[in-house]
Amino acid sequence: MIALDVSLATILLLCLGGLTAWFPIAAIISWVLLLETSPELWLANAFGREAVTGILKAAGLVLAVILGLRAGFKRDRYNPAFAFLFMFTIGLAHGFYPGLSLLESLRSLIGSASPFVFGFIKLPASWRRAVARAVIYGPIFAVAFWAALSLAGQAPIFSVEQGTLRLGGPGEPPFLAGFALVAIYALLLEVLRQPKPADFGLLAVNFMILLLTGARAPLFLAVALMFLALLMPAPGLNAFRRIMILAGAGAVVSIGIIFAGHLSFIRVVGLAQLGEASDLSNRNLVWPVFEQAIAASPWFGWGVGAAKFVVPLGSPLVGLIGTNAAHNEYLRMAVEGGAVGATLLMGLIALWVWRGSAGLPTPSRLILRLSLLAFALHSATDNTLIATTSSVLFMWMAATFATGEEAARAAP
Repeated sequence: MIALDVSLATILLLCLGGLTAWFPIAAIISWVLLLETSPELWLANAFGREAVTGILKAAGLVLAVILGLRAGFKRDRYNPAFAFLFMFTIGLAHGFYPGLSLLESLRSLIGSASPFVFGFIKLPASWRRAVARAVIYGPIFAVAFWAALSLAGQAPIFSVEQGTLRLGGPGEPPFLAGFALVAIYALLLEVLRQPKPADFGLLAVNFMILLLTGARAPLFLAVALMFLALLMPAPGLNAFRRIMILAGAGAVVSIGIIFAGHLSFIRVVGLAQLGEASDLSNRNLVWPVFEQAIAASPWFGWGVGAAKFVVPLGSPLVGLIGTNAAHNEYLRMAVEGGAVGATLLMGLIALWVWRGSAGLPTPSRLILRLSLLAFALHSATDNTLIATTSSVLFMWMAATFATGEEAARAAP
């Protein structure tokens, strides 16, 4: 019976691999849209959240390999995946954190490195356009998917938190916010490069999704990046369009201020009225535990995956706050790689984006680099690298870099 199940699973995987190689654009779009529906949440009861997350990241790795076999591989010397490989190797030599096994660390290595593997793939123009459109429409698709689940009685599309509503279902609003933020990055790049009327509407819709998720840090970063984008030189964004965008934003803010008393059900407005500013994730309780683990091995850390074991799942702290996540990627990376590993990772990510965006036109180059800065700021208060949102973000970045590389090769 087990042999039959393995055989059927192998046949199914081979069929999926063949379809991916034959229909690469459909495979790219399907994978991005699947990620944005957050299967690790709606399949968690059946398979376990961590198992589903691992399968999704492994599927992204397999997708990249199949695409590479079809289109070709390329050298990517500054790829951040090398930093995770270094941290894994150092962990082997140094010794892993208590409870972290070699197999678990290897699984974490694959999951951590997989978002960056598309940097090694030669992506044709049609594939790059598919990535961009999937990223842009992904949050809208995710909302429609959660609405369908809600209508079917499987999961609510809104969750209630401190008397306010959050779009995205139970536990999923921060993920939906992350996907909407990446969509806004992609749309700002499109608007500055070659704007279409539909892009402005999609930008407004993704901003609305982001607002309704109640995620304050991503909303602040999106608004800040949008206003910075309006200051950039762009041939397709004339003065009239800039003024109209500012006028529309001003009108929305004015309406919000006028009717603020009736909009307290929106989390951002409700928390502002209550004077709630920070630490809604109990970071002041979690961070000291991670700091103690860092102090025990400050230079080289405890190996990739060690952060999962710093706060044991069965501990009273997890029972109190509902998670063992660090809510800070810098602390998490310092636990796993120490000062050396964390510095190497941050340096490679910065070099990867800086060099990858060098061949792009000035507006696109600035958007990519500002997106990285926003990601760095967001990483101080959230789990940005381990979330599936990072797979979408870095795939979109790799596809955008390939556009600049192609233009550089074509230049005399």
